[in-house]
Amino acid sequence: MTLLMLMLVFLLQNGGIRGKICFYHLYQRPGKDVLLPCLQESLSYIRCSSFTWLYNKDNNGTSTDVRDGEVEKSSPRAARLSLDTNCSLIINNITAEDAGLYTCRYLTDTNWDTQVILNILTISPSSTDTDPNKDGEVTLSCSMFKYEKPCKLRSLRWVDETGAELVGEGDGFKYGGQTNCVSYLTVKLQTEHSRRYTCQYVDGTAVKIEAHYSIVSSVSPTDSTDWSPLRYTMWALRISLLILMMVITALIIRGRGSSRQLRNNRVRYIKTDDGGAVNYENVEQRLSPSTLR
Repeated sequence: MTLLMLMLVFLLQNGGIRGKICFYHLYQRPGKDVLLPCLQESLSYIRCSSFTWLYNKDNNGTSTDVRDGEVEKSSPRAARLSLDTNCSLIINNITAEDAGLYTCRYLTDTNWDTQVILNILTISPSSTDTDPNKDGEVTLSCSMFKYEKPCKLRSLRWVDETGAELVGEGDGFKYGGQTNCVSYLTVKLQTEHSRRYTCQYVDGTAVKIEAHYSIVSSVSPTDSTDWSPLRYTMWALRISLLILMMVITALIIRGRGSSRQLRNNRVRYIKTDDGGAVNYENVEQRLSPSTLR
C-alpha cells in the first residue's frame, strides 16, 4: 500500500494524473446522459474508493454526491448517479437542477482536484395558451443554467429554419430581449403551416449548444373557420350539383311510375247504336276461364 501511495505521488508531481489543469466546461440539454471526467488516464492500480465527487451550485455551499467511491443516498441525484471504471461520474437523464460545478477529489488533497462545470440549455413555452389548433401567440423562453458567472449580452440568440437570426419584429415573431441568462421570443401560432425556432448559446463566435422548439399544426387549412371566397364558391357548386342530381332522380322515378300504370290498363271504345257520343271504359286485365279452374 505504501508503494502504491509513493507511485501515485510521483505521478501527480510529474503530470501523470493532472488535476486542476483539467478544467472542463460541458454543455448539454435536459434528458441526456452525461459523463463528467475525473482522470485523464485509466490507471488500473487506482481504486475509485479513493475518490469523492462534490457538487456546488451557484457557490451556495458544497454537497457530496459520491463519497469514497460510493454514491451518497442523501444526494437528490442518487438514483441517477454511478461511476465508470475510470472513476468518472455518470449522470442519467439530466435536468436543469443538475447544472453547476462538480469536483473530483483524490482523498483530501485539494491541490489535485478535477473540476467540471455542467451547463444546461432549456427551451420552453412560457405561455399557458399553446394550443396549436388555433391562431394565437406564445412566448418561448430560452434559459442557460450555469455556474456563477452571468451570461453575456446577446450570448443567447434565436434563429429560424434557414439560420437567419431573429431580432426585432418580423413575420410571425417578436424578439423580447435577454435578461441575464434568459432570452424571450414571442411567436404566432398559425394553423396553416409549421415552424421551428432554435435558441443558441454563443461564446464569442462559437455556438456551444442549441435547442429547438417546433410548432406543428394538427389542423389543415381546409379545416379553418376563416373561409375564403373561393371556398364559398366551391361549396355552392357542390350543393347545386347535389340538388340537381336529386331532381333528376325524382323525375326518373316519377316517369317510370307513369309508364307502369299505362301498361297495366287497357281502354275499350263503346259506340252507341244511335250514333251518340263515344264512351271510354278502362278495363282491367281479367283472368281467363282456364285460369279460374
